[in-house]
Amino acid sequence: MSLPDEFHEIAKRVNNWGRWGTDDERGTLNLITDEVVREAAGCVRTGRRVPLALPLRQDGVQTGMIPGRVDPLHVMVQINQEIFGPGTVACSDDAVTMGLQAATHWDALPHVSHSGRLYNGRPAGTITAHGGAGFAGIDKAEHIVSRGVLLDVARARGVERLAGGHAVTPEDLEAAEELAGTRVRAGDIVLVRTGQIRSCLAGDRHGYAHPSPGLSVRTPEWFHARDVAAVANDTLTFEVFPPEIDDLWLPVHALHLVEMGMLQGQNWDLEKLSTACGQEGRYAFLLSAMPEPFAGATGTPVAPVAIL
Repeated sequence: MSLPDEFHEIAKRVNNWGRWGTDDERGTLNLITDEVVREAAGCVRTGRRVPLALPLRQDGVQTGMIPGRVDPLHVMVQINQEIFGPGTVACSDDAVTMGLQAATHWDALPHVSHSGRLYNGRPAGTITAHGGAGFAGIDKAEHIVSRGVLLDVARARGVERLAGGHAVTPEDLEAAEELAGTRVRAGDIVLVRTGQIRSCLAGDRHGYAHPSPGLSVRTPEWFHARDVAAVANDTLTFEVFPPEIDDLWLPVHALHLVEMGMLQGQNWDLEKLSTACGQEGRYAFLLSAMPEPFAGATGTPVAPVAIL
């Protein structure tokens, strides 16, 4: 089944192919300039640090709904082993097997394709079993530090959690922007809080996954108009699930990653940040969200920290 005309019309309006050169592999991260980072550092007033990552644990958010995306399996490969002989310093070592997008993560640009293409028009076939993503893998992101802005849609709507299936619209984003008292600007990383992760934190993994609030297919144009560098939220699927348009699966993924070249993040715990921003009366901060540089990977775990 081909993608509908409505999707292709939006794709044309948000397309960034060639904007930073035909060989570009960073997409909208190019909007995070040295000047943007210098200004972001000015958001730090108290030094209060808020972690935004879920714990990496075997009973994590994955339930098998997404094939192959396994929760972390952590094992000990050494326990107090005197590897240099009796009486020497003893070492303990760990190993882990996990899906790189199992918990709090960034999706890299080649995470999805459509119509046989990746960001900047590269063939989807450049992803191989042995080499991974030959173009625009997460290692090309290198560093992600910028001004973060929390758009607390749930709080702006006066609820703790948006209803499952609620499609977050540009109007929702603007209401949350008004609550934040700041305008989203070029180079910002936007964090959209729906409150959905409260289900996960309460132990309801299946309820967390489905049905879920998430971003509407109408929001990519809003992010494109504001020149946002990256977007993350507190849901498993990122966009509304089930989809708002029948049989159009993951259109926001395709518009962000393929057309715009904009990283997106899922499973970010924004609850403590919502509390902190409400207490301090400000919703902009310095955000450090460094990707693990797995060469050729289509995603990566991340342990983001908001610094107020």
